[in-house]
Amino acid sequence: MIEGVRFADPRIQRPVLPMFAKRQSVLATTAGAPPVRRSLRDNLAPVGRFLTKPPVAVTGAGLLLIGAAALFITVLGDPWAGAPSARATLKREAPVAAPAPSGLEAFSVGAYGSWQDLAGDGGAVDPALDGEAVITLPNGATVSGNGAPVTAPRIAASPLPAAPIAGLSQPGPNGPLPAIATDGRVPAQAYARPFRSNGRPRVAIIVGGLGLNAVTTRAAIERLPPEVTLSFVPYAEGLQGWIDLARAQGHEVMLEMPMEPSGYPGNDPGPHTLLASAEPADIQARMNWLLGRATGYFGVTNYMGDRFANSDSGMTAFMAILRQRGVAFLDDGSMSRRPGAWARASANRIIDEEQNPAAIVGQLNALEALAKGSGQAMGTGFSYPVTVEAVARWTAGMEARGLQLAPASAMTQRPGR
Repeated sequence: MIEGVRFADPRIQRPVLPMFAKRQSVLATTAGAPPVRRSLRDNLAPVGRFLTKPPVAVTGAGLLLIGAAALFITVLGDPWAGAPSARATLKREAPVAAPAPSGLEAFSVGAYGSWQDLAGDGGAVDPALDGEAVITLPNGATVSGNGAPVTAPRIAASPLPAAPIAGLSQPGPNGPLPAIATDGRVPAQAYARPFRSNGRPRVAIIVGGLGLNAVTTRAAIERLPPEVTLSFVPYAEGLQGWIDLARAQGHEVMLEMPMEPSGYPGNDPGPHTLLASAEPADIQARMNWLLGRATGYFGVTNYMGDRFANSDSGMTAFMAILRQRGVAFLDDGSMSRRPGAWARASANRIIDEEQNPAAIVGQLNALEALAKGSGQAMGTGFSYPVTVEAVARWTAGMEARGLQLAPASAMTQRPGR
């Protein structure tokens, strides 16, 4: 074993062995010792310092929330799985042009708000009806303002005696009721328009449904010949004022009786409808209300009533009341086999079941042919503007065609005749 090194120069002698021995001793010590173990806390300390940084903490919290939700759904299932659900396929349809309105629809836009009570304010006309506009309807008819809804010329007045005529009414529970006078005069004659035949075939026309729309009612009164009979709805406000105005223009008038139709009450003619199953006392009470609404009418007509017409007891009670009060009954053709009343007639045709000028004129021409074959014919229609227009134009040339326009009262016959 080397204990030292000697150098050439005896003066320089340094021991080297102790330095090498020390280094060797350290290596020998550490080489044989086990590795130093670090705790888990010490190992995770750098990760903790990284996670506590604010951006990393926020991102981690979001990911943790998403993971928890995913785990919840995976384990427990979709929380909305039991709720009702539906799936619809949306498809944009091509725009469809709206169908052209009928004559009534085009004419009455906004007009049904113009109810008038002619019994008040001295019979003044609503200023909203003034104007000079002229409108052409889709079906060819025309209407205009200033209280003149159709283009037919204004007919000169041919006034009838004002109602009530003395002796032809009596007090009722809801208003004056028609009555036979002590001298034998009856409303069916006294309130009818006088008529003298000239020997030509005669045609009568009734226009009904009047009194609810101020514009169409005034049009029928002022634009139709005075020989055209007008029929009014008993529910109309200011009914007496309308009847007075019609008679002042020369029209005889009738009152419409609501009667039970098929499908009642889903198909309802309105309050005080005469029911097929009603007792005579109930029919009497309802007719007292209806007949007491106004005076000046020579007769009544039906409004609906196919079911009531099949009731023997109902029709018998109805006709008996009219006969006792001297009032005529003219129906739309659906009750022609029912006799009774003081005077009686039935229409041959409804002229405006199809609401266009060509169809209405076709029905009027059919009436003309019927009159020329049998001597007389009667048609009935509703107060559609197109109906008023067509009737006004068609009647203007009747004389040239060898016809005579007659009031509907001229078509009636006494029972037994």
